[in-house]
Amino acid sequence: MSTETAEVTLRDVPGPSALGGGWRRALELLRIIAVHDFKRTYHGTMLGYLWSLARPLMLFGVLLTVFTTIVRFAIPHYAVLLLMNIVLFGFFQEATVMAVGSVVGQEAVVRKTQFPRLVIPLAIVLTCLFNLVLNLIVVLVFILAFGVTPTWTWLLFPLVVVMLIAVTVPVAMIVSSLYPRFRDVAIIWTVLSTALFYGSPIFYTLNLVSAKHYTLSRILAVNPLTPILELARKWMVSPGAPSPVAASGVLVGVLAPLALVAVLWALAIWIFNREAPRIAERL
Repeated sequence: MSTETAEVTLRDVPGPSALGGGWRRALELLRIIAVHDFKRTYHGTMLGYLWSLARPLMLFGVLLTVFTTIVRFAIPHYAVLLLMNIVLFGFFQEATVMAVGSVVGQEAVVRKTQFPRLVIPLAIVLTCLFNLVLNLIVVLVFILAFGVTPTWTWLLFPLVVVMLIAVTVPVAMIVSSLYPRFRDVAIIWTVLSTALFYGSPIFYTLNLVSAKHYTLSRILAVNPLTPILELARKWMVSPGAPSPVAASGVLVGVLAPLALVAVLWALAIWIFNREAPRIAERL
């Protein structure tokens, strides 16, 4: 009597993809997690939402003191411009820094359920967006209080927020998907985000740099956050301010940031789709 030995072939079984379960399920989970995290952040605190406003206001106070008493810039409505830029950049920095460890922070969920991994960093961005909207209301009060005259270009400001989100999301996807494999990402991105703060026209303007250091202004113009902040200034604070193209002096001041954002999105999609199925193994 002959016996046959069945050969068992082992094959890799990947985990859920970035959007495991489909778009509809992912969007519903995104809404639930973002709302829950926003409420949980300030639950039980005495000042509640005011804590999210305290950080940009303190930084605003320090920078305003330095750049109005020690180093003086001849920039119209400098105080409100500085506050608006700090709030806008603060959204980008907060969302991306928090996104770094977001997947690892949801280890229990990632290990035990068929959870769409992309929802985790997107929920961080959406939660920070809630904070941004509330902070921008305060910024608007400051703008009106400092005597800035409303213009029709204020209606274009939502485009600034959309562009800011378009830069923030791919960065959040990249750092959150790489962190489970490379834990140095947290330190590296903390340093890079700080460098971006000084490399973005937050407490200065691009045309001010261009007038003194043309080469440096062309380098700063490549930063995708530069045209966003420059447009926010022109549309909300100083309608007579130069456009990003005029401020940088070359068309590359717009084309280069757009190309860089396109590269960021391509990298984000590729990296996240590659890392998502194996994230649970690396936690």
